Amino acid sequence: MKCDHNCLDDHISCVQHVPIFANLTRDEMLEISEIASSRSYKKGEMIYWAGDKGGTLFVLHTGRVKLFRLNENGKEQVLRLVEPGDFIGELSLFSSLPLTDNAQALEDSTMCVLQGERLKELMVKYPSIAFKVIDELSRRLQKAENRIEAISLESAAKRVADALIEFSGGRLEFELPMTKGDLSSHLGISQETLSRHLAALQDEGLIEMKGHRRIIIKDMAALEQAGLDRQ
Repeated sequence: MKCDHNCLDDHISCVQHVPIFANLTRDEMLEISEIASSRSYKKGEMIYWAGDKGGTLFVLHTGRVKLFRLNENGKEQVLRLVEPGDFIGELSLFSSLPLTDNAQALEDSTMCVLQGERLKELMVKYPSIAFKVIDELSRRLQKAENRIEAISLESAAKRVADALIEFSGGRLEFELPMTKGDLSSHLGISQETLSRHLAALQDEGLIEMKGHRRIIIKDMAALEQAGLDRQ
């Protein structure tokens, strides 16, 4: 069924917040919206599983999503969080391989789903889209390499302190964007180790924990130094 005017407006609203489409005109945005559909997911619902057929670009419009993999023992490794405006599933656009990660909604979420083959045609028509995808993938590769280096070389204390600083976004009070179980998996440590280091930071007066996920940073400069002091 062809998308009507209101439907297209909804899809434009979805894709216009995506950095890779940021510089397109409204007419060009309209072309993108015509190959998009909207899907809603409840908290905890799977968006896709590793092994599913790819060829689709998922753009998060509202909510929050986590990407993770499972090892042979079924242990979960959280790869990254997906925030509104971010996209996933892009690697399967350029190969015939199935999806390699699992994607799960951490809260009620809405996805804009773009048809892969049609999107590749538009990338040829508008090379700026392709260049922005490459730029974003390069940034992700750099972040992945940095995280591998951190897990290999940095202490658990520094990883925890750095994660709090990153999640704070410069704010002194914020909420962890994932559960402590997911955060420990993301940092490559056990949940017990995470809890121990959080408790130590609180005992030293650097942070205050309120409930399960709210963090108040009492001394940002000292927190930045905390991980280094515990090497």
